[in-house]
Amino acid sequence: MDLEATKVAQLTGISRRTVNRYFHLLRVRIAAACEAQGTFAGTIEVDESYFGPRRVRGKCGRGASRKTIVFGIFKRNGTVYTQIIPNARKRTIQPIICGKVRRGSTVHSDGWHAYDGLATVGYPKHHRVIHRGWVLVDRRRGHHINGIESFWATAKTRLARRRGIRLPYLRLHLKECEFRFNHRRENLYRILLGLLKTPPLK
Repeated sequence: MDLEATKVAQLTGISRRTVNRYFHLLRVRIAAACEAQGTFAGTIEVDESYFGPRRVRGKCGRGASRKTIVFGIFKRNGTVYTQIIPNARKRTIQPIICGKVRRGSTVHSDGWHAYDGLATVGYPKHHRVIHRGWVLVDRRRGHHINGIESFWATAKTRLARRRGIRLPYLRLHLKECEFRFNHRRENLYRILLGLLKTPPLK
């Protein structure tokens, strides 16, 4: 139900400290399940986004300071994968793509230079969405990264409700967002039960 720990403690009569402990253990298990998902194939969107409450005046997007950079891979009409990265350089991003996206897949990205050369490493069908003002879609040819952009918006809205997440725990919360998105049409309760059977939480 995505309730905060304080609310769960009130409803159950369990201490907030205990609730937080089990929430942490659940997120660790969820993160492991997300990392275990296989490679992506088909029509793929890739993008980076910047997470964090602080904004420096005059700086936004890739120039934002004190933000955590998250790289995402999205299979259209399917699942998403996220990974916190130290920078948005080509040498950081492209190995992730090569490791998670099968060669020959159709890849859509924006015009960031980190995506230069994807055609030479196994993705000849690489289409770019060039940012011109607010135009992010080539409707005639179906080139866009709306799917991954939609996930970023959903994740940021959900995390904002937590009123600040310490950096050591951000990855686990991102993986929970990823997990919820990937199983958005399924019964989360039953899936979680399956994750907790082997091994059970301690």
